[in-house]
Amino acid sequence: MTYVDTSNISAEVFVTVLLFLIVIAPLFSLAILRFFQGKKKAGLLLIVAGVAAYLVFQVVMKLFFD
Repeated sequence: MTYVDTSNISAEVFVTVLLFLIVIAPLFSLAILRFFQGKKKAGLLLIVAGVAAYLVFQVVMKLFFD
């Protein structure tokens, strides 16, 4: 069995990932909920917002932590 070594993760990276997960995960969850409610336009808008937040997250990680 192998373990993941998290000792090299800095506090800044941890907080950045945590903040973006607090934004990205609910957007996708709400999108799925809207699809089940039959609100396709609202669901697609939330998915687009989630993808946009993910792209912003990728840019932030590249600029500050690469």
